[in-house]
Amino acid sequence: MKTTRIYALVALMMVFAVSCTKPDDVEHEYVDLGLPSGTLWAACNIGATTPEGYGDYFAWGETKAKSVYNWEKYKYAKGYYNEYPLLTKYCTDDYYGENGFVDNLTFLQPGDDAATANWGRDWRMPTLEEWKELRDNTTRIWTTQNGVYGKLFTGPNGNTLFLPAAKRQEEGLDFNYSFGCYWSSTLDEGSPGCAIIFTFQERESVYEISSYYRSYGLSVRAVRDVR
Repeated sequence: MKTTRIYALVALMMVFAVSCTKPDDVEHEYVDLGLPSGTLWAACNIGATTPEGYGDYFAWGETKAKSVYNWEKYKYAKGYYNEYPLLTKYCTDDYYGENGFVDNLTFLQPGDDAATANWGRDWRMPTLEEWKELRDNTTRIWTTQNGVYGKLFTGPNGNTLFLPAAKRQEEGLDFNYSFGCYWSSTLDEGSPGCAIIFTFQERESVYEISSYYRSYGLSVRAVRDVR
């Protein structure tokens, strides 16, 4: 147990000592984990100033935080009918579309991407495949950073990335059951009222690619392509 705690402390120190990069022409720090794609991960959530900060909450396809997250307040739905949203954008099934609306858009466009809208064109929300790459090419420990629970991901090159187990917003309420939920930029094509998310919790075996209602508020961790 003592050895494990020492290892976690050393790993956390590496977040600042090794993994964060901020060239003069880049406003926000990022981490190069040495992933096969070369994708660079932001060191903080959108709206946060530290790696352990939860940041702002965004409904999927919206670019500003708000106080209430539900279908009535969602930008791309006209409420809902029989518990199904009436979508006006990003819809692959006419059953979910307002008056049968379908546009077959399955990835967020830049104007609807919270990362791009808030941090500029070099940044975007991760795709489903990029979350899988992070999951499959890192080692992970559940730990705390400045009193905040989360996962520390260590890449093939030894650099580290901390993702806090951020709360989520539903109907104006905070929810947190000691696991993290983060948006991807990928729609759930089989159920377009939802988008793909990455979740994690304390148990090492639980790293889920799942989906979640688009109208609810989750944190966003941005990525950028290698230059």
